[in-house]
Amino acid sequence: MQPVAGPVTAFKDHFSARADLYARYRPSYPDAMFDDLAGRCARRHRAWDCATGNGQAAVALARYFEHVVATDASARQIAAAIRTQRVEYRVAHAENSGLDAHSVDLVSVGQALHWFDRQKFFREAQRVLAPAGVLAAWCYELCRVDPPCDAIVDELYTGLLDGMWPPERVHIERGYADIAFPGVEIAAPDLAMETDWSVDDMLGYLRTWSACRRFEAVHAEDPVTAIEPALRAAWGGVRRHVRWPLRIRISRL
Repeated sequence: MQPVAGPVTAFKDHFSARADLYARYRPSYPDAMFDDLAGRCARRHRAWDCATGNGQAAVALARYFEHVVATDASARQIAAAIRTQRVEYRVAHAENSGLDAHSVDLVSVGQALHWFDRQKFFREAQRVLAPAGVLAAWCYELCRVDPPCDAIVDELYTGLLDGMWPPERVHIERGYADIAFPGVEIAAPDLAMETDWSVDDMLGYLRTWSACRRFEAVHAEDPVTAIEPALRAAWGGVRRHVRWPLRIRISRL
């Protein structure tokens, strides 16, 4: 491997402090998304899952590709990631992967493109992708359950946490529609992440939000505790269906 020369972009680490919670409570992507992405690749020799986090996308891609290189700039995230065959984890920045030129058939980025220096990352993706390789990036919207529960979660998101979200969050709220992609864009399927959760699962997930950690650092208290009684009352002692609409961008380079 020949690392790319040049400075590395500063890494905005919003997730390492709670890598264990992140690995436990982040929702899973639908199999249909990976099936669609793999079907668009001329070869399935190697995929690069960039900013892999807990490795959930990398593990799913390993069902389709002979080899998956999963990178993250956070050593804590890599240490907590899911181990499985055909997935090789490395600590590396999105803009400087260390991968050989033209060595991967797919570059995937889940819920992380907004953190990157995108011009540098897109150049890196073009460098490592094989001819006609596929670049895919996706994000997911605020989860929805039912009107009473949604209103309480929205109170946390837009009320208590107002001013606590990093400015890059705006790209998520726009579904990445404001980001110009290189190559020829491909229409993406309309998909969502879905699961059945207890109220404790939901509370654990809310505590993985980067804005919650920032609130704690500023105010020395957990903001989720403020909405926890109301959410528990609205949720009840049952498992509820939770849905996150996905926004997927795909291009062929």
